[in-house]
Amino acid sequence: MRRSLLGAALLTVFILPACAEPPNKEMDQAQGAIDAARAAGAARYAQAEFTAATTALQQANEAVTQRDFRLALNHALESREHAQNAARDAAENRARIRGEVERLMAEIAPLLAQTSTRVTDAESARLPRQAVRESQQALAQVNAAVQEAGAAMKAEDYAVAQPLLQGAKVQIEMTLASLDAAVKSQSLRRRR
Repeated sequence: MRRSLLGAALLTVFILPACAEPPNKEMDQAQGAIDAARAAGAARYAQAEFTAATTALQQANEAVTQRDFRLALNHALESREHAQNAARDAAENRARIRGEVERLMAEIAPLLAQTSTRVTDAESARLPRQAVRESQQALAQVNAAVQEAGAAMKAEDYAVAQPLLQGAKVQIEMTLASLDAAVKSQSLRRRR
């Protein structure tokens, strides 16, 4: 009995000082991990984890203000963990999106050339002016989107380039389908 009381007393002596001061070291580590995650692009490529990290650090600061140092320590440790996860997730997501962007760019290049040829053929085949004009406008919009995506890629902003290229691919495919339908419709009229 005496031994357990002595153990409890020693534990109290070591725990109380640990909880009597703000966990500055842990909070500084959490802030450093958040800064590293931000530098890795976590604000853009791992938003949920990054937000959780910043929120937990804010909660740690609030707990320090309320002098609840144990809660502050828990939040600081949680913040650091979320920030480290955010940095890792950001690197993985950025690499994945970069691969998708490069794949989309490789798919779009031949489609763009094919569409350009089809628009030129449509002009000489005397398709309805509206169909040709709409195809020319769509081609111009796609070229602009691809150029903007290319600039985003040079800036390594793959999160901006990805939706631009996805939209451009859909627009090219719709333009090709529209041109095919116009050619088919004109062929049917000539047969009559």
